[in-house]
Amino acid sequence: MTPATLSERAAANVAPAQSLDRRCVRTRNSLRDALAEAIEETGDLSRVTVTAVADRAGVTRRTFYSHFRDIPDLVAWVEQTSIDELRPYVRAVVASHLDELERIIAKSEPAPGAVELLTYFKDRAYVCALIGEGGDPAFVERIKAMIHEEVSGRALDGIDSRALGPFFDYYISFVVSAEAGVLSRWIAGGMEEDVRTMGEIMTLLAFVRPGDLYNNPMHIPVTRLGIALIKHMKENSHA
Repeated sequence: MTPATLSERAAANVAPAQSLDRRCVRTRNSLRDALAEAIEETGDLSRVTVTAVADRAGVTRRTFYSHFRDIPDLVAWVEQTSIDELRPYVRAVVASHLDELERIIAKSEPAPGAVELLTYFKDRAYVCALIGEGGDPAFVERIKAMIHEEVSGRALDGIDSRALGPFFDYYISFVVSAEAGVLSRWIAGGMEEDVRTMGEIMTLLAFVRPGDLYNNPMHIPVTRLGIALIKHMKENSHA
């Protein structure tokens, strides 16, 4: 057997596997997109069937079951993949320092990374379908949990150690839930605002104080009161 023949056989052995991998990716992506279309049509994830998704994806039910056990398994794959993809976008947004954000807001610009993060959602109908009404409410909570994790780690940088504890954790939850709520509303509204405008809105909203929109800002000494509250909570826990 000549070396050339050996090379040809080696290539023949590798090519099908590579082709299979590409086919697998294409099939899964087709099923993912078909899932989004089925949610859009039915308006309710619980009404989506394997048959409907397979038909829309142009594959057989047997092919569907060769990739996923059922619709919840497909949903779980789409959601986990999306969260893994979203994490670096979130990390880029929360990396900015407060003094940098102050300069950015003064120039009416979005936080660094905000446009890219919002573009991710804009370009992925399947993510928006699962976030939107009729999708999977648990998906939003999973996204919030991931953002909470990233924001908490970043927010610890330079923080007054006396502020740590339940008050700090609730503060992070408040901020994350508020921004996630704005994102969900934008998606539910058909994402009418362009990503840059929405990035500017979400960046500014993170720093709105009570009364700001009524020309009567409330200058509350949050740090002092928060630390006092934490001290009070600790005293009560030992009582």
